[in-house]
Amino acid sequence: MEYDAIIIGGGACGLMCAAQAGLVGKKTLLLEKNDKLGAKILISGGGRCNYTNLHTSIENFVTHNPQFLHSAFSAWSVQDTIDFFATYGAIHGEEKTLGQLFPASNKAKDIVAVFTKLMYQTSQDVWLNTDVKSVQKSASGYLVSVEKGGERQQLTSQSVVIASGGLPVAKLGASDFALRIARKFDLSVIETAPALVPLTITGKDAAWYAALAGNTIYCKVYNDKISFTENILFTHWGLSGPAILQISSYWSPGETFTIDLLPDASMDSIIKVERNQGGKRTVGQLLQTFFTRKMTDAFAKYLPVDVKIASLGKNDARLICDTIHKFKVKPAGDKGYDKAEVMRGGISTTELQPKTLESKKHAGLYFGGEAVDVTGWLGGYNFQWAWASAYLIAQSIPREDRQGTCYTG
Repeated sequence: MEYDAIIIGGGACGLMCAAQAGLVGKKTLLLEKNDKLGAKILISGGGRCNYTNLHTSIENFVTHNPQFLHSAFSAWSVQDTIDFFATYGAIHGEEKTLGQLFPASNKAKDIVAVFTKLMYQTSQDVWLNTDVKSVQKSASGYLVSVEKGGERQQLTSQSVVIASGGLPVAKLGASDFALRIARKFDLSVIETAPALVPLTITGKDAAWYAALAGNTIYCKVYNDKISFTENILFTHWGLSGPAILQISSYWSPGETFTIDLLPDASMDSIIKVERNQGGKRTVGQLLQTFFTRKMTDAFAKYLPVDVKIASLGKNDARLICDTIHKFKVKPAGDKGYDKAEVMRGGISTTELQPKTLESKKHAGLYFGGEAVDVTGWLGGYNFQWAWASAYLIAQSIPREDRQGTCYTG
């Protein structure tokens, strides 16, 4: 069988690429290492899959070249995503927190089913349990060596799409395959790191955080680059929750960030009002108005919780305000790729054509999705990038008319 492209990776980008290629009459072969398609899609959003975000813009992505994203998001918008799933899967989204769009069924498998149905209808081929060993240039394009069922096979195609994802999560089949292929073809790779990942606390403060495990607080988490106002979660090993996952994409080991534990109020004003009312409550009693008992007790390490507000000195009042609104955190590290949602860094966008995602150095070699140096925020943004990058690739893959003439579209 002759294929217009071999697609490596049956995740979000690979599935959309195969589906879109089929819709414009192209023939692809999708290779997937796992025994099922869309492994990360199926676990995303707690198994519900927040498949896009209504507020998607370039500002929601971490990349060394933000302007690179203009072409992808101009060609494939959030509305295109919504229309695609509604048209081909009768999936209608329901908005949750901060623009996150979930299928009304709350079932991630419904998203994957859209692709499997489309690929079947357009006669795209899928090989599961197929381990790609290498990709090499050949006289007829590219030679892809695979192992399937214990046997080695050689496949050829004029176009190869690398949509094998990033390093999270190994148990779902993640690997550095895309990065290795990029380096083999002499493409620059931006240093990678876990992103959207919980952060760890060790040393003298570890016990304080561990004692608060299970407590969730609505906070503003910020550094000199950005801020996020969402929940944080204290754990036995440090911090997690949406706001922490978000800031982790803008954090590097050794850096400190700040947490405003009461972002919608002013502790200074609260103390003044309390004083005007006689100040009979202690600092601890006042804090318990806003925090759990466990959290209030934990503040005893830093604050004079047994002192009455009326007796509170100026310096102690300032200490309370700074502790609540400017709580400093210096994580020891992160929980690594197995707990990360995505990978930061990847194949440099300077190596790719922005309108096609084809390698500038090697015609017919494409990279999309998480493998590229484009990392979205938590909440559906990474899916939107996967869909958009897949669409660009699918449209630009040359199609053979089986008479030897190639054309695109």
